[in-house]
This record gives sequence, C-alpha cells and structure tokens, in this order.
Amino acid sequence: MAVRDATTTEQAPASGSAATAAGYLELRDVKVHFPTDDGVVKAVDGLSFTLDRGQTIGIVGESGSGKSVTSQAILGLHRRSRAKTSGSIFLDGEDLMTVSTERLRNLRGNKMAMIFQDPLSALHPYYTVGTQIVEGIRVHHSDMSKAAAKNRTIDLLGRVGIPNPKKRYDQYPHEFSGGMRQRAMIAMALANDPSLLIADEPTTALDVTVQAQILDLMRDLQQEFGSAIIMITHDLGVVAEMADEILVMYGGKAVEHGTVDQVFYTPEHPYAWGLLTSMPRLDRVRKERLDPIPGNPPSLINVPSGCAFHPRCGYRSEVPDDDCKTKVPGLDDAGGEHLVRCHIPPPRRRELYETDVKPRL
Repeated sequence: MAVRDATTTEQAPASGSAATAAGYLELRDVKVHFPTDDGVVKAVDGLSFTLDRGQTIGIVGESGSGKSVTSQAILGLHRRSRAKTSGSIFLDGEDLMTVSTERLRNLRGNKMAMIFQDPLSALHPYYTVGTQIVEGIRVHHSDMSKAAAKNRTIDLLGRVGIPNPKKRYDQYPHEFSGGMRQRAMIAMALANDPSLLIADEPTTALDVTVQAQILDLMRDLQQEFGSAIIMITHDLGVVAEMADEILVMYGGKAVEHGTVDQVFYTPEHPYAWGLLTSMPRLDRVRKERLDPIPGNPPSLINVPSGCAFHPRCGYRSEVPDDDCKTKVPGLDDAGGEHLVRCHIPPPRRRELYETDVKPRL
C-alpha cells in the first residue's frame, strides 16, 4: 500500500515513464473539477494511492465525497464533459491521463472494466443481454467469430451463476431479476479478463443472500484472474468482507487510509469514528442507540476552509488556535503506513479513540 498527499506528489518524478509507476494502478494528485454557473465543484481534489494486482481497495464515504467520480476518472469518462482534470493515473505504467482517446477506448472494457451501480440503466433495454456481451467481446477481439463470442458469453453467464445460460442469452434486461442483472454486469465486465475491475456499489438494492453470492463470486474470480479490484460502497460490512485496504474519502480528499484492521479497529480520523459508530455491529454487544454523524456533507462548491470536516467534528476543541478552521491538514503517517488527515496530535487521537469512541462501538 502506498498513499501520498498532494503536497508530496509535487516532488514525484515526472509522469510519462513506466518506470515511475509504483503499483499496477497508481493515482498521483488527481483532481476532477466541474465548472458550473454557481462555482467550481471540486469533486476530487488531490487524490493519490496505489493498488497492486490481486489486491482490493475499498473506497468509502458519504454520497458526494468523490468516490464514483474517482472511478470515472480512471476510466476516462470525463473526457467529453466540461470537467477539468489534472494529475496522473498510471495503469501498468501507462498514464491514462495522457493517452489518446482511441487508446483509452481500447483499454476500457479490455484491460480495465467497471460494474456499474444500477445494472438496469447500464444495460441497454432494446438488446438482449447476450448480444450486449458479445459486442463487448468482439470490439476487442475482431478476429473472433460471432459463434465463438456467443459460446464464450454463454460460458460466462454460467460461470457467474446464471441458471440455464443458453436461454438467458436471448432474454432482455427487464426479464432478469436485480441479482441476475448484477451477475450479467459482472459477466460483461469480465468478458475480456480485465486486470483492473472497478465495482461501484455492486450490491446496492440486493437482498443479503444475493449480496453474499455476488461478493463470493467476485472473490473467486479475483483469485482466478489475479485482478486488482476497487470496491466503492457505502456498506462498511462489504468492505470488511472484501477489501485488503480502506480509503476513507470526505469532501473530495482522502482523510484516512490503512489496512482493514487499522481502519476498523484502530481508526484515527473523527470522520471514520463517525462512520463506525453509526454502523450496527454484530461482533459486539450494543446497549445504546447508534450515533449518527451530525450535520450534512459539505457542498463541493463551497468546501469549508481548513479541515473540511471541522463543522461536523465533535473534537475541534482538541486543536489549539482554531487550526481546524484555517489550515488544511496533511495526510500524515500514523504508523505502519496508516495515513490520517487530522490536526489532532496522534497520541491524543489514540487516547480519544480508546476512552470515548471505542466504548460506543
């Protein structure tokens, strides 16, 4: 795992050389800003992290924190929008921010793929599920016959757990249940054996038994293909089940990043504390009500000065001179590559967690 704050990436070697990429996927000081009539929406504002093949990173945070925009930036989906993007995104040493649109289109669906949040809207309603998967295969394998692509599609539908795949091949998305559509989306994403898989809320609106089946399927396929996975979700239980590392985002920035054990059992950012105390836990006896985070996520047009979380933070008084309001904290090493963006001194953060937060979990 490696994460750097935007201030440190400025000293990184110049992008464009494969030798400079530290992991299979590496983001360096990535910014995605959307100009609007009301101001600039800073959806992602200086995000950096690396991910190796065979590893899974879970990106968590409330709606509007920048999770999905990050995934769309990796896929290059902002190129035709008004978004202003900067930074570097390396995939296997190739900077996706500088490659041609044609090259990016070739990589998308082939070397990297995405499972979208709503499969009903992601799948075209006028074409059968099988036809849509075949199209994705033949775009990247023009020498493959339609019959061979159809056989591969039927095989994929069977492998993702769709019963009677030959019959399902000729059915339309509205004829599939929610869980079956999600499985079809996974089959489509895996059609060309991508080395990077982005899953945006892959279990949203599915019942718990189907959720478990989908997660088991993704885990099995990762072991088979060695793919790197980015899991974007609101569900911390899904992250605990799937991820090796957790990246907590707030206001377009990373506020905490560490292993699953670090973020779940020794979290250091007050926002991570809030997420955990507002989540029901089955591994501990709870005698009190859950504690929701007060207030609402910030407007990304008018992000609060200093630490973006300070208007909602119950521990601001721990920082002298009101630095929370005036100074943007850096993403600092809290030990063992556990990184935290907070002005509260590390010893005091750990003390607060042990005495105030942990008893409420």
